[in-house]
Formats: sequence, structure tokens, C-alpha cells
Amino acid sequence: QVQLVESGGGLVQTGGSLGLSCVASGRIFSINYMGWYRQAPGKQRELVARITNGGSTNYADSVKGRFTISRDNAKNTVYLQMNSLKPEDTAVYYCNADYGLNAHFQSWGRGTQVTVSS
Repeated sequence: QVQLVESGGGLVQTGGSLGLSCVASGRIFSINYMGWYRQAPGKQRELVARITNGGSTNYADSVKGRFTISRDNAKNTVYLQMNSLKPEDTAVYYCNADYGLNAHFQSWGRGTQVTVSS
């Protein structure tokens, strides 16, 4: 299994910046890609950004140009730098890992709250 622990988040004003971190442990070698999802009250969980082992990234249209996902393989850590934050970015942000050698499994962190005040 893979365990994920997030840190960061908090309260920021519109236009501000925040950074999130997620440390993975366990069967690190079997991780295929990692990403960040978010869930706002009353809404479904949605993909924010994802990064492969090779460093390829993809982003939700709503965050392109504002958020940056990166990873430090030596530290088993993935980051999400969020700039130019908007009130609609307010949500619980979850770290996610897709892992497995012959099948795909999902691991989730407990989530961290990001609140952007207007």
C-alpha cells in the first residue's frame, strides 16, 4: 500500500499564494503517478493537477497558468504551488497516488483545507 500525508493549506486572500506538500510512504516503487484533487462543499471531487513519474503534467482548465505541480522523487514528495488564488479555489485538497504493477490502485490523503477570502 501507499500512504499519503498532506501539509500546507490555510486561509489566504484573493490573489494570494499557497503551497501544498504531500509525502508518500510505503510501496513507493509502485507509484505510477500522483496528483491533487479538490472538493468544494456540495460539489464532486475534481482533478486539479497530476504528474507522472517522468514529470509529465496535466491540469484542470480552471487552474492552468496559476497552479504548478512538481515532485521531488528523492523526498517522495509532490507539491502544488497555487498562485493568483480565487474564492472559487476554496475546497478541501486531497493528495492522490495511482499505484500498482499489474493493476491500478488508488490511495488518498486525508485532505487539507484551502480557503480563499474575497
